[in-house]
Amino acid sequence: MAENAITQGAIRSIFEPDGCYVEQPVLQCVQIKPMEPKGDEGGGMQRFRVVLSDTRNFIQTMIATSANDIVLSGKLKKGSIVRLLKFNPQYVKDKKILIIMELDVLEEYGESEKFGQPEALETVKSEPQPAAISGNNFYGSRPAQPQPQQQPQQQAPQQQQRSLPVHQNNQGTSTHPHLYPIEGLSPYAQKWTIRARCTSKSDIKTWHNQKGEGKLFSVNLLDDTGEIRATGFNDNCDRLYPIFEEGLVYYITAPCRVTLAKKQFSNLPNDYELQFDRETEVEKAEDQDNAPQIRFNFTKIGELDKVEKDTTIDTVGVLKEVGEVSTITSQKTNKDFSKRELTLADDTQTSVRLTVWGKTAESFNAPLESIIAFKGVKVSDFGGRSLSLLSSGTMMVDPDVDEAHKLRGWYNAVGQNANFSTHQNIVAGGGGQRNETKVISQVTDEESYLQQDSAVYFNLKASVIFIKNNSTFAYPACQTEGCQKKVIEETAGEWWCEKCQKKWPEPRYRYVLSINVADHTGSMWLSCFDDTAQVIMGVSANDLTRLKNEDEENNTQNFNMAIQEGTCKTFNFTVRGKMEVYLDQPKPRYQVQRLSPLNYAQEANKLAEMIKKFDMNDNSDSLFVQ
Repeated sequence: MAENAITQGAIRSIFEPDGCYVEQPVLQCVQIKPMEPKGDEGGGMQRFRVVLSDTRNFIQTMIATSANDIVLSGKLKKGSIVRLLKFNPQYVKDKKILIIMELDVLEEYGESEKFGQPEALETVKSEPQPAAISGNNFYGSRPAQPQPQQQPQQQAPQQQQRSLPVHQNNQGTSTHPHLYPIEGLSPYAQKWTIRARCTSKSDIKTWHNQKGEGKLFSVNLLDDTGEIRATGFNDNCDRLYPIFEEGLVYYITAPCRVTLAKKQFSNLPNDYELQFDRETEVEKAEDQDNAPQIRFNFTKIGELDKVEKDTTIDTVGVLKEVGEVSTITSQKTNKDFSKRELTLADDTQTSVRLTVWGKTAESFNAPLESIIAFKGVKVSDFGGRSLSLLSSGTMMVDPDVDEAHKLRGWYNAVGQNANFSTHQNIVAGGGGQRNETKVISQVTDEESYLQQDSAVYFNLKASVIFIKNNSTFAYPACQTEGCQKKVIEETAGEWWCEKCQKKWPEPRYRYVLSINVADHTGSMWLSCFDDTAQVIMGVSANDLTRLKNEDEENNTQNFNMAIQEGTCKTFNFTVRGKMEVYLDQPKPRYQVQRLSPLNYAQEANKLAEMIKKFDMNDNSDSLFVQ
């Protein structure tokens, strides 16, 4: 019988230090209610409140987001009998609640009407109201009752400060009795202490702007209910940076500001983040054994083409290749960054290029064929699909997680001899997938993904706004068909080709044109060789060279006018991008493979299709005849 399976009195025993504690209590679910999402416009993660009963008492609980599936799947219903596997008793606003990290639904008992007449578990004896989290029409919520005359203020804190008993994942101690769940933090929470593992620690960063200068660092903090980013500025940066170490557990005690998360700087699924105050207390926990474990939500490498650009994901793979450390200079800040390219593969028989940066790149020493899990990598579509480890991300070599063990077993049995496809674009003109069309801002933002040993291809629609008219716009080449080598004028009227071992009375000039193009998002430099440059200029390199020589003799400006004629033209470019080394410095180079003038009929049709997408199916105001 279902009622006999329930552990009567279990709820009170959880919160009573001298109670008879039950390892995995069995309770009845008597109500489920979704909570209002936190964050702007309801963009936060869904949370659920659940009321559980042991037939004598009921308690309101909060389901950790990691366990949401048991509600969303419909497995947990009103009336279900459940067994609590991992839970954490807490005080929230002086009320007793449970944070549920893991539970089982005992489906053999089905769903039943409420057993017994359970009463709310009181907060303290002097408070007659129930210990329920406030909520409109929610189970256990009652109208405010007249309060008895308050006891002397010295007594209440003593009652509230008693230690909770240590249950599975509750690490409360006599010095930190009121441990608060990270998932429950909000700007309205005032006095709290969290016990959390530092899963990531950034380097100290500095900034300089019109308002002044400063420095900061950030850490990611994890407990059994969630993860949150915390940042320290200036004096707090100096004070707290030496204290934090990745992998260790700390107590963090308010005052500490809880603010809306800046999503552009964090990969964590939390609507809030912390900002350390000068009075924030950070204490290394004496007991490091029960550290919360990092949770992954892995995406298969073979499924990256289904993931939107700039999405932050977790992934795990076998390390197939390790590149050398190289240095990239940011065009925006002129700072140097160390980077290293890794190649990962998994049991989808697909590989991907993943970039690690800074100290991680310099100290990387994992052996080939290691299993590596990455948390917090950004998906790029530059050259197909590639990944980049964010500064707030983490990396674990041969982690003790099920996915890593399965991948190791597959690789040892099958994967060592497998052939892996890639996410890289196929070379232009070679068939296969079409090159992606980009705008200039995308190209410049993603040029750090370029490699010295491979090229990427993309399409670009842009207008020529400037053409370099220096002496290197063309070079003297051999006239032999198919030979494009530069020739040298040994004597007047004799030009020697080293490759063909021939002399010519004059060379055939070929373009090596450098052009600046622009679209609505920015501008960039492209290199054009003879065939593509002739389309832009409208004349051959021989004719333009002759015009330049005539200008020098006759002091005219015909050459400059011819250069100007090549500007203000719009083309569809197919471009090859690759990182090259010039004067021992890596530098991106973009070369035009082919180009074509705009087909205005096609462009108009594309524009019409884009407008239709924004028409929002509002027939009354539609621009199109239905």
